Amino acid sequence: MSSNRQQCSCCSHQVSNPSVHQTLNEMEFERVGIWSAAMDGDLDRIKTLVFKGTDPNVRDASGYAALHYASRSGHLAICKFLLENGACSSPQTPGGATPLHRSAYCGHLDVARLLLHHRADPMLCDDDGASPLHKAAECGHEEVCLLLLEHCPALCNQTNKRLQLPHQLAQKAHLQELLKPHRKRRTEAWG
Repeated sequence: MSSNRQQCSCCSHQVSNPSVHQTLNEMEFERVGIWSAAMDGDLDRIKTLVFKGTDPNVRDASGYAALHYASRSGHLAICKFLLENGACSSPQTPGGATPLHRSAYCGHLDVARLLLHHRADPMLCDDDGASPLHKAAECGHEEVCLLLLEHCPALCNQTNKRLQLPHQLAQKAHLQELLKPHRKRRTEAWG
């Protein structure tokens, strides 16, 4: 009796379903490929994966999405592509970090601006209670701090779990002053 089933190209076994052309390992590699491509700045690979159906929000084993990796690495074009193709702008890792946290920590101003334009939430805190402003202040990224305050002035009043305000994490005096919460003097408040 003759069979219409195809033979596997690597052995003598018959292919159970000729419409399936990838092994589980190959599919896992492609799924994982989005994270490494985002970290490495490989926009062509990202496009290929997304156009083949890879969800831009898929998480790796540590709970990071491709946007986390691209944001930390400062790959603006990849961040833009991911956001325009369905990536959530504020996914949180198991530790609470968002792409905005990662770009703020690394000082990637254009990436932070893009994320905010796509409605990333600057008030989200990680498990230490740190906002993206805490992260930018800690690393001395003044322009990122100014951008975050422009979008959300209340961030300068937000404490982390150690009860620290962002200005208390800044190493430079001028950045500390810039980030200090502005309180009205009593005389100004009373008219």
